[in-house]
Amino acid sequence: QTCDLPIYQARPQSVPALSRSHKAVLRAAEGDSNMNRIGHWINNKVVLGNSGRSGVVFNPATGEEQAKVDFASVAELDAVVDASKAALPAWRATSLSRRAEIMFRMRELVDANRKEIANIISLEHGKVPADAMGELARGLENIEFACGIPALMKGGYSEQAAGGVDVYSIRQPLGVVAGITPFNFPAMVPMWMFANAIMCGNTFVLKPSEKDPSASMFVADLLRQAGLPDGVFNVVHGDKVAVDRILEHPDIAAVSFVGSTPIAKYVYETGTRNGKRVQALGGAKNHMLVLPDADLDMAADAAVSAAYGSSGERCMAVSVVVAIDSIADKLVEKIKTRIPNIKVGPGTDPASEMGPLITREHRDKVAGYVKNASNEGATVVVDGTAKAKAAGFFLDPSLIDEAKPGMKCYDEEIFGPVLVVSRVGSYDEGMKMINDNPYGNGTAIFTRDGGVARQFQFDVQVGMVGVNVPIPVPVSYYSFGGWKASLFGDQHMYGPEGVNFYTRGKVVTSRWPDPRTSSVNLGFPQNR
Repeated sequence: QTCDLPIYQARPQSVPALSRSHKAVLRAAEGDSNMNRIGHWINNKVVLGNSGRSGVVFNPATGEEQAKVDFASVAELDAVVDASKAALPAWRATSLSRRAEIMFRMRELVDANRKEIANIISLEHGKVPADAMGELARGLENIEFACGIPALMKGGYSEQAAGGVDVYSIRQPLGVVAGITPFNFPAMVPMWMFANAIMCGNTFVLKPSEKDPSASMFVADLLRQAGLPDGVFNVVHGDKVAVDRILEHPDIAAVSFVGSTPIAKYVYETGTRNGKRVQALGGAKNHMLVLPDADLDMAADAAVSAAYGSSGERCMAVSVVVAIDSIADKLVEKIKTRIPNIKVGPGTDPASEMGPLITREHRDKVAGYVKNASNEGATVVVDGTAKAKAAGFFLDPSLIDEAKPGMKCYDEEIFGPVLVVSRVGSYDEGMKMINDNPYGNGTAIFTRDGGVARQFQFDVQVGMVGVNVPIPVPVSYYSFGGWKASLFGDQHMYGPEGVNFYTRGKVVTSRWPDPRTSSVNLGFPQNR
């Protein structure tokens, strides 16, 4: 069922209304005229699902249901792939300059609609608008990088590799590719993927998180407005049924994924078993090593910002502060004194700095780590579970000291506003703690000693390293990804490695001989 209606409709008065300037889907969910319904995006139109299955989209700040999102069946997923496959020949033949023209327009449209996209993110994810705007700024950087991809598609050329023979290399798109993205960055992570994939000449199927799917629909409509042809970018919503079909579908050549480590491992193993190229980014337990010579006020500011920003729901959040014993007490005290100043509240309050968690179930799981910490031998310095709010999925920041390997609060990815502190006696002991951890996503060191900092980046077994930078997310012209259990596959995401992931090399050997010199020669080809 196809709709030429707007992608979003504001639910009548019970949640903040979305901008009326945006064209969106005006459909009431069946059985509830006050509930929005979110369909799929196929061939530049909204297509309502017919599987009979759907999920609920909450407003995390109020705890209220605000929309229902259609879940695709296997047949519906197949129809999406068919649309992508049908669009591929023409899009692959589209000139690089034309692709870049469309991506430049997309860049302008995203920039012009920042506030509206941020509002959508805040309503469905819960993060405060300033945080949502920051997400969009980093996503926009990836679109800007993608505008310059023609320069990275040039290949190489060797004239006269042999007598009258020239050899050159080219990079070509893979075909239909897919992205499976998480709830915590509903606009930025899709931009990590589709911008490079589309610019390289692929068609793209996006399966966003069912918890906050509307940002992807808004972005899809912006791509349409930018001039992207029908079928080049499609969005399909769903659960494991859709994910499994993506991983099994014979016409999908590659899959990009961001999420937890167990699911990343499953996606990688299932996708590669079905012959696909896969990059699957998993979870993290990011350590921040603070040495005695560090500026402790700066380190405390950095730890609080990196641990509690976006309610801790980001894979590059600082999860563990590794403090040298001689300064640990001072550092813990400085962090503790900063926590009460964090304003926790809904995105509708301009003073709010930290919003709710994504669901009630996730909030309760995060709270369980804090409540169990003292039973494991750790010290709860600040208990963010003590002041439960009546509405919404809020959890105040927590601080746990004296955490050690073997404790759940240390070992597991909490993905919430909980910072743990581990104490060590020396740099070497801290380095061993970081390298022994099964995750290897991000890390940071705080020090004034340049030699120690250089040794740290040389020794540490982690994919992204910060020196006095707590969240070392690479700029768009580098690539994002960790090591060990934080990455499955051999290509990081976006940047130059993203271009490599979405293309494959071809080498052409060319000769234009005089037909009079042609003869049969069964020997092995020689270049000299």
